[in-house]
Amino acid sequence: MEFAAFADRAAAIEAESADLEIVSLLAETFREAGPELPIVARFVQGRVFPAWRSATLDIGPSLCYEAIARAAGRNVDAADVESRLAETGEIGAVAASYEFGGQQGLAAFGAGGAADLTVTEVDETLRALAAAAGSGSQDRKVDTLFGLFNRASPDEARYLARIVLSEMRIGVGEGAVRDAVAEAFEVPAESVERALQVSNDYGHVAEVARDDGVGGLDAMGLEVGRPVQAMLAQAGSVTDALDEWEEAAVETKYDGARVQIHRRTDGVEGGSGDNGDGGDDGDNGDDAESDAVSVFSRNMEDVTDALPEIVEFVERSVDVPAIFDGEVVAVDDGGDPLPFQEVLRRFRRKHDVARMREEVSLRLHAFDCLHADGDDLLTEPLVTRHDRLADVVDDDAAVSTLLRSNDADEIAAFEADALDAGHEGIMLKDPESTYSPGNRGKHWLKRKPDVETLDLVVTGAEWGEGRRAQFLGTFLLSARDEDGQYRTLGKVATGITDEQLAELTERLEPEIISQDGRDVELRPSTVFEVGYEEIQTSPTYSSGYALRFPRFLSVREDKTPADADTLSRVERLAERQ
Repeated sequence: MEFAAFADRAAAIEAESADLEIVSLLAETFREAGPELPIVARFVQGRVFPAWRSATLDIGPSLCYEAIARAAGRNVDAADVESRLAETGEIGAVAASYEFGGQQGLAAFGAGGAADLTVTEVDETLRALAAAAGSGSQDRKVDTLFGLFNRASPDEARYLARIVLSEMRIGVGEGAVRDAVAEAFEVPAESVERALQVSNDYGHVAEVARDDGVGGLDAMGLEVGRPVQAMLAQAGSVTDALDEWEEAAVETKYDGARVQIHRRTDGVEGGSGDNGDGGDDGDNGDDAESDAVSVFSRNMEDVTDALPEIVEFVERSVDVPAIFDGEVVAVDDGGDPLPFQEVLRRFRRKHDVARMREEVSLRLHAFDCLHADGDDLLTEPLVTRHDRLADVVDDDAAVSTLLRSNDADEIAAFEADALDAGHEGIMLKDPESTYSPGNRGKHWLKRKPDVETLDLVVTGAEWGEGRRAQFLGTFLLSARDEDGQYRTLGKVATGITDEQLAELTERLEPEIISQDGRDVELRPSTVFEVGYEEIQTSPTYSSGYALRFPRFLSVREDKTPADADTLSRVERLAERQ
């Protein structure tokens, strides 16, 4: 397929505003693409590599501007390109505004009389460009791009520039490509969707749909070493979960970084299907297939090299091909979790990994299994996948605890334990839910409390005024420090009815230790559940913190002061904010 024909089709799609017409034009384009179908299916989204590949062109705007300027002629420089970009706001329009083709010499790579550009040639050239590394690689990249632009017509240059900078902008999203593949090759959209979920390669899925139909799509499976999108959660409450499901599967929510881990074993490929890259020859040297263990971030970025202790752990603890989902948490010398920012120090590290490993220790918490020893598990219930995870990972401490319960109080106790351990809280999941890569649905819920709460000890109060003068109306709240001393956090007076004030006064008057005017000191005996909007630092109270907009919720009849929240927990919550 000539690149000019692709550019013409892209222009027609860009000019169309109706979604159905866009899908129809895409479908026609796919039917006409011939052997270049995988490339075309990626190019329409501004991609050169499949979504699962961590390979990139590694071309910043400045290099692209320089290549365009060189192809445009002796009197044009990168500053001129940037000036036109400021006027038009879009790099494709800037590239199309120049007349290319006049630059000759070796660096023009055959410009002037050369054959027309083809889709395959553009793809192969960009892949070679991505592989350029080492001394002088930036100059070689500019030379390569210059050669392409120098052979391009204005319309070809428009879409070439957009592909190079991953800014296609023709109104084609992933859903449109999915629907166009289904329409072009008369296969169910559901089969295309599932194939995309397990492969993350629109080009390969389009080719399979054309060549093998629905049978080929349905036969596609996960491949160990090829990441898929992570299943996501939405906010929800315990009430939401128990109203929707007969019971909830409850797990700790960690304050870490999401990872997807792929384990290969010697002589075992795992999964099914090929590498899904339309005959890619591994040009960038970063294919996951070469590693016994590969670790990918939530965005499918390969972070294996930055996390050597996680790789070592998986090599020791997993001896079958597997793909599992988890969280990597930074921990201190005592094993207690550290804030999320500490994890990021490791994930962003490309150099001095050994030194950073000494500074920030990491721990893996695995919570789901997508593939185990040749079996794809996406369609299995959550509880089955968790059982397989426990079988696969030979370390109970690294596998999340899964509580199944329909008791709100039991779930609350589980959450309290998670918070006391320094974690973020809990996740609520449908025990029968399948794993849907990339989907954020109602089957996984991030616990959303009706209001953030603390259980605090009442250590003082103030008598009210006016009609409430006979009642204790404002209550001083405290948390116990590590020495057993009560440190104040603020006062609460809202959310209390007159009837409750009378009951509280009757309850607390016997606990008065001393009185100074309207202020009284109370023996610590009663625990309030208090809602709040935020924990702020404050010199006003002895804890160094103050609750913003505190509101009385209830008396915790089930708790003594020894059971109330400690100052250390208040400090952890404040840090997480």
